[in-house]
Amino acid sequence: MPPSDSETSYDYDLICIGSGPAGQRAAVQSAKLGKRVAVVEKRPMFGGCCVETGTIPSKTFRHAVVEHMRTLDGGSRRPRADIERLLGRVDHVVQAEARVVEDQLWRNDIDVITGVGSFLGPHEIEVASTDGRGTRRLTAHHVLIGVGTRPVFPDGITQDEAAGLIITSDGVLHLNRLPKDLVVVGGGVIGIEYASIFGALGVRVTVVERHPRCLEFLDTEIVDELVHQMREHNVTFRFNEAVANLSIVGEAPRKPVVHLASGKEIVGDLVLYSIGRQGATDKLGLDAAGLKADKRGRLVVNDHFQTDVPHIYAAGDAIGFPSLAATSSEQGRLAARHAFGRECKPMPAHFPIGIYSIPEISMVGKTEAELTEAKIPYVVGLARYREIARGQIVGDDTGLFKMLFGQSDQRLLGVHAIGTGATELIHIGQAVIALEGGLDYFLETVFNYPTLAECLKVAALDAFNELEAQRGLTRPS
Repeated sequence: MPPSDSETSYDYDLICIGSGPAGQRAAVQSAKLGKRVAVVEKRPMFGGCCVETGTIPSKTFRHAVVEHMRTLDGGSRRPRADIERLLGRVDHVVQAEARVVEDQLWRNDIDVITGVGSFLGPHEIEVASTDGRGTRRLTAHHVLIGVGTRPVFPDGITQDEAAGLIITSDGVLHLNRLPKDLVVVGGGVIGIEYASIFGALGVRVTVVERHPRCLEFLDTEIVDELVHQMREHNVTFRFNEAVANLSIVGEAPRKPVVHLASGKEIVGDLVLYSIGRQGATDKLGLDAAGLKADKRGRLVVNDHFQTDVPHIYAAGDAIGFPSLAATSSEQGRLAARHAFGRECKPMPAHFPIGIYSIPEISMVGKTEAELTEAKIPYVVGLARYREIARGQIVGDDTGLFKMLFGQSDQRLLGVHAIGTGATELIHIGQAVIALEGGLDYFLETVFNYPTLAECLKVAALDAFNELEAQRGLTRPS
């Protein structure tokens, strides 16, 4: 059999720009298919934003804070936590995860190239060394863009002026002291996660959010419970408030000021600016490849993660929602399989979302608002951690677990949870939704006792009782 075009004309079958979840998974999948693969990474470590500045370090920091909270006596508070000690484990975990990614790439014979990659043409990539040692040119039959995003910084003020006073999420992990007053601009996922973490540490936190509520894509009842618990831990919310601009006043000490469109001013020791992220595509030379990003630096792709140039794929945060490490990884895998003509099913419709606030939140499937808008009748089943033996054991009496079932067929339509282990517990519901199961499964299944999984049984019984009241159902024998 004669060699294919990809085997004779290009240095690689696939070049992945970026070693985050999308690039890593695409590279490994392609290598498993026997393809010649290279990964270009500009950072000194592998794993992208996920490992260096995002998911892994922030969740490690959160875990350290939760462990610190467990050391506090009943109703008393010990002296303030030492943030350097809390962040001490972050570097260890980050380095370990980066080594895992690098080892995985090497084990699969993937060429790892350190430098800044950019397009010279649709099939040609230039890699500029970060240490000034020059450039090299590489060609590839296919390219996957997995460069991720970076935090947006406020206009009208330079990062030098804001040093130590106004930061983005990337700066949290470099703090050397806890602020007394923190203002968080933006009530999205990142802003809420950090607001809850710092509130749990005793910092006075003010969240400024221009919408009537935060995390609007989540179940209203779950978000209301989160806001209630955060208010119990030093967090104040300013909803329906837009930010006009930020400034810095005073001499010693200097203070950041958040000026609201309503005329109010909020002064803090530190401002965490968290209004979104920008696709890190501006240095890619997209024009040379025949591509164009939107105003937020994101690329448009089809269902196979192909850009407007069919042999160039994009995956992960650079293509926008849902911008999760887990979904980015799967997008990269599917893109690689499609590129090399292998069968692949569409991206699963029901993927879990985890919010690593304190307490944590997770969901999968539909919300009550979505079902109501679609005119789909449903019943709700609730379980509260205080009613679950394991909830008492772990000391969580505020957790809430909620399942939504179709009223006519009793199929599971959505699962929503807040509390200890919510992001782990949600996967049982995810499996049942994917397998088109419903109420009968939970009523007839035995769960380990005592576990938080008992919430599924209790919530199912609650939903059954509601159905029984509505329709005169008889409990299955």
